[in-house]
Amino acid sequence: MSEQQPLAAARAGDGDAFAQLVTPYGAELRAHCYRMLGSVHDAEDALQETLLRAWRGLARFEGRSSLRSWLYTVATNVCLRAIERRPKRVLPIDHGPASADPHADLDEPLTESVWIEPYPDESIELPDGLAGPDARYEQRESVELAFIAALQHLPAQQRAVLILRDVLGFTGAEAATALDTNPDAVYSALQRAHKTVEERLPAQSQQATLRSLGDDRLREIVEAYVDAWERHDVDALAAKLAEDAVLAMPPFPDWYRGRELVATFLRERPLADGSRWRLVPTHANGQPAFGHYRWDDQAQAFAARAVAVLTLDGDEIGEITAFRIPELLERFGLPDKL
Repeated sequence: MSEQQPLAAARAGDGDAFAQLVTPYGAELRAHCYRMLGSVHDAEDALQETLLRAWRGLARFEGRSSLRSWLYTVATNVCLRAIERRPKRVLPIDHGPASADPHADLDEPLTESVWIEPYPDESIELPDGLAGPDARYEQRESVELAFIAALQHLPAQQRAVLILRDVLGFTGAEAATALDTNPDAVYSALQRAHKTVEERLPAQSQQATLRSLGDDRLREIVEAYVDAWERHDVDALAAKLAEDAVLAMPPFPDWYRGRELVATFLRERPLADGSRWRLVPTHANGQPAFGHYRWDDQAQAFAARAVAVLTLDGDEIGEITAFRIPELLERFGLPDKL
């Protein structure tokens, strides 16, 4: 009943009433668009288009489903159309083979929109646990980098089905209505999506890893990473890496696998003698992350260089994904220089 009065007012053209109706769903709809599209920028555009289409189409909302379900239907179809217009987004590890020579010059960065982007935790505002009894993945689990990367390998319809069913907990009938298909087609698409995603996901999610570590141990790992980087102590940093650790640096396509290879690259490139860094801890995709700043003589300040997201393997660092796009730091509420 609480929605009926503002719904009637919104249908009559009251923009404030419409805002009252949709604002509570903004953060979760943005996260939904991010899962579908793998990009913060694209997700924001899709959310704005969703709200515009919902405003224009509100008279057609008949109330046979909840307003929330209807908004997800609108958002899903906006995202499906967006997917048709642009290339698939990936991480470097899915773009090409690992680089074998850490001494070689990096390939030119790819400026076209092919890279998955990190998502600030503060923008997600997701609760812990499942969205509903039919959901298969935890809400925070469903925005981890590995999960987002796996989703992008699915055809658009399968991607939408898996998110609606396994992340949001929609029933088969609800998902079929949202996608204008039938429950049998939803079931078939879901089975194919499960096979692809499960082949690409690690055995344990980052949320399970973080819970097993506990807050104190995680704090120790974060502090050790910051200390080693700021002292450009490659040996200390290498000691924290898993044996098959990965370093990736979008928008550069190059990436490295193996503790020794990663350590060699760090020693000769970002942590070479004379480098000065400051790191600011933050969170992205439900994982520990850092704003990386490097000293700039001309600016006489530490200038923003990257957002690095850590993927942990037990209490070791399994992956460092350093998004070398300084403009990203603003999305995390971090300054462009220190």
